[in-house]
Amino acid sequence: MRLLLIEDDRLIAEAIGARLDALGHTLDIATRRTEAIDARSHDDFDLILLDLGLPDGDGLALLEGWRAVDDVTPVLILTARDTLDDRVRGLDLGADDYLAKPFAMAELEARVRALLRRARQRTDNRLSLGAVSLDSTTGTAWLGETLLDLPRRELRLLEALLAGAERTVTRELLEQRLFGFDEVGSNALEVYVSRLRKRLQGSGVAIRTLRGLGYRLEPERT
Repeated sequence: MRLLLIEDDRLIAEAIGARLDALGHTLDIATRRTEAIDARSHDDFDLILLDLGLPDGDGLALLEGWRAVDDVTPVLILTARDTLDDRVRGLDLGADDYLAKPFAMAELEARVRALLRRARQRTDNRLSLGAVSLDSTTGTAWLGETLLDLPRRELRLLEALLAGAERTVTRELLEQRLFGFDEVGSNALEVYVSRLRKRLQGSGVAIRTLRGLGYRLEPERT
């Protein structure tokens, strides 16, 4: 999943980033309100983690602005403000959850899992098509009962394709999921698609290329 963390404390941001990255998520970090506005105007995210005390403005103003234009991206507030009034105001403005600092990373992970499940109206964390399945919270994938040992970007690619199974997933969205804000080479995505295709051979599931549109994960044609 692609997440946006809005946090001006570099140490906290790096700690959260390392933890969520290890679970297979793509995490982009904005340290200021202006950076967050720019990121959100150009890209889509599955979840936003929002600190309220930003150096160039209040995080609640960001939340209020997004909800005013019907942006329903799940938002988890992370903040040192822990009064009842602060929590109520954040939730009333449209936050989906609230976690006070300092917090345990295990609790952060659990709340992220819950919000991502809720956003997809699922009761568990597994995506699947045919014999291929993936647990998006633990970053593990299977082919039948066999564990697929996938490098991180192949795992993110499989996750994005499974989330849009039997539908066309655009090249742009896949590049966002795999590379975030990093520079992308002209054939970088094709390299990862080719590698994943080889791993899925004989599974009954195939990655179909739709020229000029993107890719689709679908049952293999017989």
